[in-house]
Amino acid sequence: MGVDNGGAGRTDHTTDGADGACWDGEADEDSAGVIRTVGRQIKLWREGAGLTQSELGAAIRYGVDQVSSVERGRRLAKPEFLDKADEVLSAGGKIAAMKSDVADLRYPRKVRHLTRLEEQAVELGAYGNHNVHGLVQTEEYTRALFEMRRPAYSPDEIEQHVAARMARQAIFDRKPAPLLSFVQEEVTLRRPLGGRMVLRRQLEHLLVVGQLRHVEIQVMPTSCEDHAGMGGQLQLLKLQDGTAVGHWEGQLHSRLVSDPKEVLIMEMRYGILRAQALPPRESLTFIERLLGET
Repeated sequence: MGVDNGGAGRTDHTTDGADGACWDGEADEDSAGVIRTVGRQIKLWREGAGLTQSELGAAIRYGVDQVSSVERGRRLAKPEFLDKADEVLSAGGKIAAMKSDVADLRYPRKVRHLTRLEEQAVELGAYGNHNVHGLVQTEEYTRALFEMRRPAYSPDEIEQHVAARMARQAIFDRKPAPLLSFVQEEVTLRRPLGGRMVLRRQLEHLLVVGQLRHVEIQVMPTSCEDHAGMGGQLQLLKLQDGTAVGHWEGQLHSRLVSDPKEVLIMEMRYGILRAQALPPRESLTFIERLLGET
């Protein structure tokens, strides 16, 4: 992960220009070996069963190109692919067991570290200034964001990124539930990314999520004359061991921050942001009004 909470003064950097590895195309160094190994194993089981790629694909309802890409290590096999292949090839659970090996690879390389931190967090706070935060996005809103990225992603890359972001939302179902707070700029709730209906359903989703007892959503009005968030979006995570980590994301790079002094600055700014934003109840009323106008 690179975050060393025992080493004061250390910051960690990960590039975020492409949001990680592809399912179809060259995989990142961390995952390439695992993907190739899984592909070879599936090929050996298929050949041992006397099936062609086309026959296996028909049996598990995948195209021959998809089977070929998995076997050549160019595509990460999804859990349902492994389950169906295990059954058709009578592998006795040996193929399905590889799901644990590829589970972490569903996340693009450049968000894996952040995802692991989110899984350890007992409290998370985030400020979003250009789009709705990923943890409270609907699937179609997320897809619209990735479809508008430039340079353009391939369809498989888009699906990987969407699936990874949706998987991160398991944080809402954790027991015990972490405390989650989100401050959203008003403009992010007005900008119709993906179209008006996509925005409507996104606002509806925020109203549902905002009713959860462990979640607070606040709106930062555009009319606010004093604003502590001029440095850009940020995310703070308080972990089970009592340490805190910050995350900052820019155009081409993202940064995990573990230096206590820098984390303290981010905590101060986020605290002021929450004080400047509308209270949670007023924020939900504000979102309801926006929904009526959309």
